[in-house]
Amino acid sequence: MASKPVEHNATITHIQKITPTLAILRVKGDTPTGTFIPGQYAILGLNHPEKGGVMRAYSIASAPHKHAEFLEFYIRYVQDPASDNPLTHLLFQANEGDRVLMRPKIQGHFTEERTMGASDPRLKILVASGTGLAPFTSMVFEKFHNTGNADGYAIIHGASYDYDLGYRERLDDIMNRGAAKRYIGTVSRPKHLDWTGYTGRVESHFEPGKIEKLEQDLGLGEGGFNPQNCTIMICGLQGTIQNTITNLLYRGFVPGDRKLHRMFGIPEDVKPSLYYEQYDTTPIIDPKNEALIEDCISRLNKCGIAAVKPIPEAAPAAVAGA
Repeated sequence: MASKPVEHNATITHIQKITPTLAILRVKGDTPTGTFIPGQYAILGLNHPEKGGVMRAYSIASAPHKHAEFLEFYIRYVQDPASDNPLTHLLFQANEGDRVLMRPKIQGHFTEERTMGASDPRLKILVASGTGLAPFTSMVFEKFHNTGNADGYAIIHGASYDYDLGYRERLDDIMNRGAAKRYIGTVSRPKHLDWTGYTGRVESHFEPGKIEKLEQDLGLGEGGFNPQNCTIMICGLQGTIQNTITNLLYRGFVPGDRKLHRMFGIPEDVKPSLYYEQYDTTPIIDPKNEALIEDCISRLNKCGIAAVKPIPEAAPAAVAGA
């Protein structure tokens, strides 16, 4: 059964096709949206000829100071599964001037305020794969608008090819103005012979043996990539988030997710230093993967965090005569 059609209340004012499957869209509501906090998302919608109204949440890539002019979205054409939610198929067929739904209520808790705290003085290392970059461009662009610099942030963005590194030139110009690299792009399938940057999946650079180069390039010094100096925010798919978390347990970073806290048996008084926003629904750590959980606990223990595997609750005793 088709869903109820959506009512259009906004206009696509700009489309930049980075590749055939990657685009930047600007959307302006008939009534300007209220301001928002970097890291939040808005819901877009269009009408499909068979499914009716289809909607999807997208992190806002633009900075809040632009909210009266437009909201910008960094989107990828979703190929598999194509039938679950075909909104990206419709958006990639759209043209400037086309009408869409943009819900006026902006939502989301993946903000500095709701994670480590906006006044946290540590370097905020923002780890993204693909379009997971969007909430982080909002943060950096707003800071640059307000202060003329992007101090306090570092972005590590992974993609398949160098031309998939959206916003690369602008972020490089804003963030890499000093001796330290504060924007780093990495590609898992280097195609161009002139690519001299990082190679490999973004999460691989947190592995022992690789993180040492990363911390030097970030200007942290030997051993400086730690929770005393840094906090971590990750946005992307399950694989990126899981592998970033498990690799950084070696350095003592503790996830803020309550389920992972309980799964790893982390004491309540240990403050988190790592936060994430997930773009799929696969569990970050499979609760049935006991070997991985025990390995994670061991990594925390080696950093002096007294994590203990929780003891499963005993089944209730049978009542006589029941």
